[in-house]
Amino acid sequence: MLVLILFLFLLGCEKHDNRNNDTEVQSNTESFKPNEQQQVEETIKIGFAMDTLTEERWLKDRDFFRMSVEELGAEVEIMASHGDDALQIWQAETMISKGIDLLVIVPHNAESTAAIVEKAHSAGIKVLSYDRLVKNAEVDMYLSYDNEQVGALQAQAILEIVPKGRYVYIGGAETDNNAHMAKKGVFEVLQPHIDKGDITVVFDQWTKDWEPANAKENIELALKANNNNIDAVIAANDATAGAVIEVLESRGLAGEIPVAGQDADLAAIQRIIKGTQTMTIYKPIKELTDLAAELAIKLAKDEDVGEIRDVVKINNGQMEVPSILLSPTTVTQTNIEETIIADDFHTRNEIYLQKDKSD
Repeated sequence: MLVLILFLFLLGCEKHDNRNNDTEVQSNTESFKPNEQQQVEETIKIGFAMDTLTEERWLKDRDFFRMSVEELGAEVEIMASHGDDALQIWQAETMISKGIDLLVIVPHNAESTAAIVEKAHSAGIKVLSYDRLVKNAEVDMYLSYDNEQVGALQAQAILEIVPKGRYVYIGGAETDNNAHMAKKGVFEVLQPHIDKGDITVVFDQWTKDWEPANAKENIELALKANNNNIDAVIAANDATAGAVIEVLESRGLAGEIPVAGQDADLAAIQRIIKGTQTMTIYKPIKELTDLAAELAIKLAKDEDVGEIRDVVKINNGQMEVPSILLSPTTVTQTNIEETIIADDFHTRNEIYLQKDKSD
C-alpha cells in the first residue's frame, strides 16, 4: 500500500514538471518574436551639401533631388553654403553628426572639401561627389556630365560661326574642377586653329566664385585691352554669358559678337531666341538627380552600383574615382523645341511669355 501511494505521488510530480516545461518553452518562443518596428527597414537618410542656390540651375538640382530621394522612400536634408568653404565644412559636419547614411556634396572648393570626405569616412559614411569632383580625397563615387565635352561643344559651335578671329575666354571659378575640365575641352578644340594662326585668344581669365559681377569686370577689361576688337566670346556658364552680353549691349555690340554659355538657364534661352546669345549647353537636371538619388541609396546600403550605368575612372589627384558621366547637348535657335521644351525643362509659355514681358 505504501509503495502504491509513493508511485502515485511521483507520477503527479512528473506531470506538474511537464506543465512547467511547456510554459517555459512557450514563453521563450514569444520573447524571440521580432518586434514590428524591427521588421520595418529603417529609412535611409541622405545629406546634400550644396555650394550655392543663387543660380537657376542649382534650384532645379535641389528640388529635383529632394523629389527623387523621397520617391525612393528615403529622407534628405539639404544645406547650401553660398560659396563659403568654412560654412560648407560645418554644414557637412552637422549632417554627419545627425546620423545621415550617405553624404552627397557639390563642392565649392575642390581642394578644401577633401576634409569633408575624411570626416564622413571617419563616421563610416560614404560620399558621392555630385556634378563637381572633390580633389585629393578618397571619394566613393562621382556623378556628373562630361565637362570636357561641354567645353568642346561650346568651342565647336562658335568655330562654325567664327572660324577665324580674336577670341575671349571667360572661365568659371578657378576653385571648381569642372571649370578646369570645361576649359580643357574648349582649348583642345581651339588649339589646332590657334596653331594655324586662324584663332587668337586675346583674353583668358577665370571668374572668381562664378559671380556675374566678376565676369562683367573681365569682359570690360577684355574690350578695353582690345579696343572692342573681339570676334567671339566663350563664357563658362549662362550667368557669366549674361554678364558679358549686358556689357556688349551697353556698347551696341550685342548680337554682333557670338557668345557661348552653359546650363540652359531660362534667361539664356530667351537671349538665344533674341539673338544676343549664340548657344548654351543643356544638361538634363532631372536625369542627373534621379540617378544621384538611386546611387546614393545603393551606396548607403553597400549595394553594387555597377549595373546602373557604365562606370569609368577619373583621377582626382589621389585616386581613380569610380565615375558616371552623362552626355551634354548643344542648344541653339534651331533645336530649342526638341530639347528644352520637349523635356519640359522650360515650358513654351515660360520661354516666350517672359520674353514678351521683358521686351
